Amino acid sequence: MPAANTTIAPGSSRAAFDFERARFNMVEQQIRTWDVLDQDVLDLLFKVHREDYVAGAYRELALADLEIPLGDGESMWTPKMEARVVQILELRRDESVLEIGTGSGYLCALLASKAADVTSVEIHARLAAQAQAKLERGGIANVRVEIGDGAQGYGNAEYDAIVLTGSTPVLPDSWLRQLKPGGRLFAIVGDAPAMTARILRWTAPGAVASEDLFETVIAPLRNAAQPPRFVF
Repeated sequence: MPAANTTIAPGSSRAAFDFERARFNMVEQQIRTWDVLDQDVLDLLFKVHREDYVAGAYRELALADLEIPLGDGESMWTPKMEARVVQILELRRDESVLEIGTGSGYLCALLASKAADVTSVEIHARLAAQAQAKLERGGIANVRVEIGDGAQGYGNAEYDAIVLTGSTPVLPDSWLRQLKPGGRLFAIVGDAPAMTARILRWTAPGAVASEDLFETVIAPLRNAAQPPRFVF
């Protein structure tokens, strides 16, 4: 189970830091031990360099089992969470993906490396611009980063996979209507301290199968849907 909202301070820079050794350790000690065994996903973690998607002050911590701050109250998921979600979605090269919460752009890069195209929506203009620049430098061309609020649905298009990178106390039905036949939706649902990572799969028109995967705690999406609250 990932750590709940781990925060860190910038580390000091060392010219001789061995990123490849740290990447190997990340895969073997964090990723594999969290049941991420799909070799295509593991290979992708060596191809897409996580340290290229963090601020310079955190570069040497990019491969550690930590949530890295991005500013504006946002942070990256831990590496094991990112890898686990990419494995769970089982993306194919002809599929389209909607990501809500671009953040650093790293998860977006992983998704884009597995799918035909990704639309990623970020509410913070600064993060959107930074992520777009990093994706372009990384040669990731099949991504559209858009500034917007996707907490309760985004547009009318349908997708093969949808990923919410912030939690939501309740999951609006609007998301299910944006799944193509056979589509998958990953979301973390609930309120702290009891949140559940969940995968929902389109099974028939108007019907989905839901599977709870693990418990975790992450920050909610801005403007996430709220359940009715009793007022006394």
